[in-house]
Amino acid sequence: MKTQTNGFLHGLPLVALAVLGGPGAALAKGPPEDPHAHCAAHARSSSGRSTAKYQVPDLGLVRSDGAPVNLRRELDDGQPVILNFIFTTCAAICPVMSQTFAQIQRRLGEAHHRVHLISVSIDPEQDTPARLRAYAKKFDAGPEWSFYTGTVEASISAQRAFDAYRGDKMNHVPVTFLRAAPGEPWVRLEGFAKADDVIAEVHKLLGE
Repeated sequence: MKTQTNGFLHGLPLVALAVLGGPGAALAKGPPEDPHAHCAAHARSSSGRSTAKYQVPDLGLVRSDGAPVNLRRELDDGQPVILNFIFTTCAAICPVMSQTFAQIQRRLGEAHHRVHLISVSIDPEQDTPARLRAYAKKFDAGPEWSFYTGTVEASISAQRAFDAYRGDKMNHVPVTFLRAAPGEPWVRLEGFAKADDVIAEVHKLLGE
């Protein structure tokens, strides 16, 4: 087990641990506006952009408000969608991606209500709707940003549909998905996509 050295705790950046009030919170000053500057140990360039026609499975999930929903219908609401996979006890990758989603909400301004942000838990056994609501509150998630949990099987099926399943939550890698509308191809951004890069993609999807 690694110990704290040079601004890291257990091998994880303190700034990422501090986002969720983890064990490094007392040692870090909190996340900066741009968390990517402190994640060099984990970050990869978001230049890994590709497109794909993913087949969204017809499966049931549970939204953070406790409502049972269908993933395909949640994605096919006619709005541009930005999607990622997270889990609430993640201390490195997920807080950075969620901070980016929070920045996207703010920077979209008046256009924020035209875009649906979706975060699906890859640890549904731990991530109850109540825990997802608490997590959402940490990042000031607005009504356009939805969080989902469900069964382990449903979570794995969702991850596999987007070629994001890596067998275990500890092998989780950062990737962001965007789609303009049902039937359109998905844009896949590998690594820690910066808010500005995602917003640029959103404006393309909105035809602006």
